[in-house]
This record gives sequence, C-alpha cells and structure tokens, in this order.
Amino acid sequence: MPRIFLGLACGLLLFFGCEGKRDGVSFDEGAATMQATSTGFQNDETIPQKYTADGENVSPPLSWSGAPEGMKSFALICDDPDAPRGTWTHWLLYNLPPEKNELPEAVPTTETLSDGARQGKNSFGKIGYGGPSPPKGKPHRYFFKIYAVDTMLELPAGASRDQLEKALDRHVLAHGQLMGKYGR
Repeated sequence: MPRIFLGLACGLLLFFGCEGKRDGVSFDEGAATMQATSTGFQNDETIPQKYTADGENVSPPLSWSGAPEGMKSFALICDDPDAPRGTWTHWLLYNLPPEKNELPEAVPTTETLSDGARQGKNSFGKIGYGGPSPPKGKPHRYFFKIYAVDTMLELPAGASRDQLEKALDRHVLAHGQLMGKYGR
C-alpha cells in the first residue's frame, strides 16, 4: 500500500512540478508578433566577440518593432538554454518606456537607467548584461527576448528572473526574439 502512495505522489510531483520549469515557458509570453533585430549580428548568426566575456562584455545594440497598442512598458530577458546546469540568464531589463524601440550598444550595468528602466540580477549574480561565456565545445544559443507589457511592473531594481517572470505573468501582450550563437 505505501508503494502506491509513493508512486502517486511522485507522479503528481512530476505532473504539477514541471509547469514552472525554466526550460519551458513559465509565464504567458503573449503573441509572437514583434520583431527583434541588432546591427551587431543577424538572427541565427554568431555573436561578435565584443559582446561576450571574451571581448568587451558589453550589450549589443538591439531594436524592436510590432508592439501592440495599449502596452505600457517593455521587458527584456536574455538567456542561454544550452548551459550545462540549465538555462543561464544573461540579462534582465524591465519597465522600459513604451515609446522606446531600441537599446544602444553598451547599456550601463546600473540598477536604474536614465529613462527609468530597471535591471535585474543575471545568473552571474550581477546587475545588467553579462555576455556569453560558454564552456569549450559546441556553440550555445543566446536568446534576446523582448516583451510588450500592459503595465509598469511593481518590481524594484535587482529583481531575480523568477520575480520578473512572476510579475510578467498575464501581463505580456506580445513578444519577439533574436537568437545569436557563440562558442569557444
């Protein structure tokens, strides 16, 4: 009898516990109607060393279009789903003003930007952008995901990815992404 309960409990944990996994969608991302681009690299191409930990470790220039009406802010998450220990977060940026449609190269790694946008902590434990630094081997994929949000998020600077995703849940109207690769 105890084995039946143990099996049932494990099954329920597997069924319900996987919903919030980082490697899957853990919040409603909205429709994929936005386009994200960079003058630094093309989608599905190699990220120049300048934007990595092997170079200047500065954020690449980004721009986006296709935001829906009624949005109040933008958020950005940059991550590497190919990291050995699971998805590695390289950048969290939120409460970008709705009139903004681009970020310059080398966004300062400060908690709050001059336009009021806030940055969270990446997986390196630092504020702002931390460039690709994969282990030797097959190139990793780096996703720069932009979200059109229907509100200003009630998050202080320095928020974690989990906090940002929780705040974004049910507030994302649309999203787009740019993917670059980098390997050593």
